[in-house]
Amino acid sequence: MMKHRDKRVKKKVERWKKVLIVAIVLVILGAGGYAFRKPLAVMAFDLFLSGQVEQKLEKSYAPLEGEEPKPVSVVKQEKMEPFTALLLGVDQRGNEPARSDTMIYAVVRPEESRVLLVSIPRDTYTEIVGKDKEDKINHAYAFGGEKMAKDTVENLLENPIDYYAAINFEGLRQVVDALGGIELPITKDIVNKQKDHEKFTIKAGKPLYDGQEALNFVRYREDSDFNRTKRHQVFLNAIVNRVMQLDQVSKIPDLMDMLGENFKTDMTPSYIIDLSKKILLGNPPSISGFTIMGEGFRKDGIYYDAADEEDLEFAKEMIASWSDPDTTPEKLLMPDDKDKAEAGTEAEAQTESLERSN
Repeated sequence: MMKHRDKRVKKKVERWKKVLIVAIVLVILGAGGYAFRKPLAVMAFDLFLSGQVEQKLEKSYAPLEGEEPKPVSVVKQEKMEPFTALLLGVDQRGNEPARSDTMIYAVVRPEESRVLLVSIPRDTYTEIVGKDKEDKINHAYAFGGEKMAKDTVENLLENPIDYYAAINFEGLRQVVDALGGIELPITKDIVNKQKDHEKFTIKAGKPLYDGQEALNFVRYREDSDFNRTKRHQVFLNAIVNRVMQLDQVSKIPDLMDMLGENFKTDMTPSYIIDLSKKILLGNPPSISGFTIMGEGFRKDGIYYDAADEEDLEFAKEMIASWSDPDTTPEKLLMPDDKDKAEAGTEAEAQTESLERSN
């Protein structure tokens, strides 16, 4: 009988311990404990979610053939070094062959929560590495998947790529819906109306846009390739901003489930988790975007973009600047530095012209 009573007492003590812990957390969160919200979110993630997320991410882990997986020891360093990644937005409808509608060279500086996105228009004419021919850069994915796309972009930008991440737009549509929509800066109705295009209208001025509207925003193609790549950057920024809201942390395992086969990467699950916690504990990510402009031309009746050489060289320099761990934040080469340099050169030319005329 004493044993039964001792067990009941022990259960009551354990129950009150749990109640006390919950009460303390509620007090911290409710009584002006805003400063502790991020650490608490990470603690909750570690306790309840990290195991589930890592297990789900295992399904998306897909190292490239012929390449060695990155050493896990790098993940465990206290200071996370800058790394580069090729982001591939894959658009596949029904039984159509998959094509990389979006190609973005990203440089991530985790310690500073900074991300550089260099967009490459899909019609950019370049050498397709492994195919011994020149073609539209997005054809590299159709010819040889993530490996050929990675090799081709490395060759074009003359900078190495540490990782790739390929995301099917259909998976992102589900994610946006699960997040309750995302904010998009649409100030004028977007109408896809050409006869050979999918018909849709996206109304301007809505506070949030659902998954299908967000997908249409990404797919819209009746203005220019340059504007389209800018929309891809805006879309990624909107996704990041929405996920970074603390009330979305508990949804992460469900989001991973939704991505499922729609997401592939050669980042190890443990690296992704460590990186996510680093970003969650730091400042909101600051995303800088740059698009390599091009001039259209036709060859054998097919439209291509010839990359602007000045844009291409500037992109290479900027990537090298951001990838160097010794580059301090104030010394980073920024996208608008190109415009400043061009404005300075133009001003100098005008001054020289005035001096000669005098």
